[in-house]
Amino acid sequence: MDTATKPKHIGRNISRIRELRGMKQEALATAIGVSQQSVSNIEGSETVDEEKLQAIAEVLGVTADGIKNYSDEAVFNIIGNTVNNHDNASFFQYQPTFNPLDKLVDAYEENKKLYERLVQAEKEKVEYLEKLLKGK
Repeated sequence: MDTATKPKHIGRNISRIRELRGMKQEALATAIGVSQQSVSNIEGSETVDEEKLQAIAEVLGVTADGIKNYSDEAVFNIIGNTVNNHDNASFFQYQPTFNPLDKLVDAYEENKKLYERLVQAEKEKVEYLEKLLKGK
C-alpha cells in the first residue's frame, strides 16, 4: 500500500473558495481577464501556474498559499469551534437596551401632535378660502 500523500488539487480548491465567496465562474473570469470556459478548465486542473494562481487569489481575497493549503475539514473545524451554541435561535434573540413600550408611547404621542398640527393647518386653509369667497 502506498502511504505517500496525495497532492492537493488546486483547481478544486479554487472552486470551493469561489463558491464559499458566492462568486460565479463568470465573475471570476471577468476579474482575471479570461473566459468562463478558461476558469472551468482551471478548476478542473490539478495544478495552476503561479501567475494565474496569484491573480485568482487576489480576486478571491485569499493568499496563493491559502488556496494551496485549503481543506474543507479546516473550514468545518473553524465554524464548529466558533459557534458554541448549536441552537440557531440564539442568533435571533434580541435584547433591546430600551423599553419598547416607552418607545411605542412616544411614537403615539408624536403621531397625536402631528395630527393636531394637520387639523390646525386644515382649519387655517378653510378660514383662508372662506375669506377669499367673501371678498368676491
